[in-house]
Amino acid sequence: MRILTVRQPWAWAIIHGGKDVENRVRNIAGGYRGPVAIHVAREIDTHAIATPSHIHPSFREAAKRYMAANTDPLKGSPWMGGIGHIIGVVDLLDVHSASVINGCGRIDHHCAEHPAGCRHHCSPWAMGPAPEGWYQHLVLAHPRALVEPIPYRGALGLRRLDDDTVSRIEAAIA
Repeated sequence: MRILTVRQPWAWAIIHGGKDVENRVRNIAGGYRGPVAIHVAREIDTHAIATPSHIHPSFREAAKRYMAANTDPLKGSPWMGGIGHIIGVVDLLDVHSASVINGCGRIDHHCAEHPAGCRHHCSPWAMGPAPEGWYQHLVLAHPRALVEPIPYRGALGLRRLDDDTVSRIEAAIA
């Protein structure tokens, strides 16, 4: 099993909100396909929480749902849903580019709203052009939340998990 560190609210959205694509600027998975533990980063994507207008509607909706589901009524502030913990497992099914050529992007030339054409991707969660090139879509499925989050130290990339942590995750899957 591998582990991936993701900022909130996106970690929550992967496990609880239907987020089926994780966008990265490069293919961090290589040829790996299989189970991936989702670890909540210490930093929050504050732009997503503020829900600026340039974020896709499905992203804004997930951020709102995250905030509603993760508010501590006693303190009136967001509970950041497992910061520094593993909160669930998903299956990594595929990795592909967002590009129109050799990727999932396709152009719809018959779009009534955009006469020049629209670019469609594999999921509403998928992003198109990256700062340098195209986003890589990690296609995710079958989210399984842990009954009790497991403390873990995060890092960059898609990393291998030790056998003890894998056993703890398997025992904690709801």
